[in-house]
Amino acid sequence: MTTDRPRIDIAEFRRLGYLQELNRRFLHPCGLALEVVIEEDGSEAFGGVWDYRDDPDGMLFADGEIDRVKVATVQAEIEKHRAVREAECGDVVQPPDGA
Repeated sequence: MTTDRPRIDIAEFRRLGYLQELNRRFLHPCGLALEVVIEEDGSEAFGGVWDYRDDPDGMLFADGEIDRVKVATVQAEIEKHRAVREAECGDVVQPPDGA
């Protein structure tokens, strides 16, 4: 395992909204959800992936559970990288066949 790559702490990943947006934008429509477990000592770890692929609506957040500040925070990070990614890949999301 390489340890020289920069990494985001799981607590920060959750706090800044990446967990919410990964689930909301990608995993929930597929019927999946990435879970973070907060231990008694306050540490956080990925707990696994919930599997509700057999549910017709996939997964949905309950009313009022989507944090709009987190939505904006993640979108701002995407926008920060937009110009370079579009220039290199033709889109923000890398196409499967390259640019």
